[in-house]
Amino acid sequence: MRQRRGLRLITLTTDIGSAYAAQMKAVLAHRVPPGSVVDLAHDLRPHAIGEAAFLLRAMAVGFPAGTVHVAVVDPGVGGRRAPIAIECADGSTLVGPDNGVLMPLADALGRPRAFRIERTNLHAAPVVGTTFDGRDLFAPVAALLAEGVGASRLGRPIRPHKYALPVARRMRSGAHGQVLHEDRFGNLVTNIPSEWIPAGTDRVRLGFGRDPARTLLLVASYERLGKGRAGLLPSSFGLLEVAVAQGHAARRFRATVGHTVTVGWPTRSSASRT
Repeated sequence: MRQRRGLRLITLTTDIGSAYAAQMKAVLAHRVPPGSVVDLAHDLRPHAIGEAAFLLRAMAVGFPAGTVHVAVVDPGVGGRRAPIAIECADGSTLVGPDNGVLMPLADALGRPRAFRIERTNLHAAPVVGTTFDGRDLFAPVAALLAEGVGASRLGRPIRPHKYALPVARRMRSGAHGQVLHEDRFGNLVTNIPSEWIPAGTDRVRLGFGRDPARTLLLVASYERLGKGRAGLLPSSFGLLEVAVAQGHAARRFRATVGHTVTVGWPTRSSASRT
């Protein structure tokens, strides 16, 4: 069910920290009712477009139809990359740089149509410098969209920069994948669906890159691992997560976002022989 006109939510997802995000919210506070702006995250890894794209999709896809989603992870700010607004099938609109960060969410919401934002079409405050489109461009655009202005009025159609999240490859007794996210606890979230592991499996083989694989426990909770022990568990994203209970898996395995990962588990036939 779509939100009624004039009541559209605005979400903010950035890597710029709370001080800069406050300046964006100050712009929005002059234009939208209190309670209309929802902070999703402002502590994303700086300039990490792929990780941000994964997290934006995971965080924003469940919001009501018609929401305006602003994402500012923008290492090319002030350069040649285009500012864009993307309309999706459910009436939601995505606003941010044309560097791929918006695309996994746009594809998940369906039938994306992108438009290049032209500053001449906006009635915004004068631009201060060239380094803060989040405040000077994307926030005013989000306010216009929340007020009911269509994205097509902001500029001409554009074919956006495509970005697809890496997809894991399933095998008969395992999977090859990649680390998509390192959370603040040092847990490593892979792109391997946890549902791929056969029911009843309690141990798996894990390897990062060319490092030798090791056998680890597969558990349902951090508590089941025990403090300081490494293992795998189904994450809240529905993906396999490498963790060290009350520790730091990224440091333990010397791995982070982008590292390849291989997970192996017994087939049913081999498991039945043990």
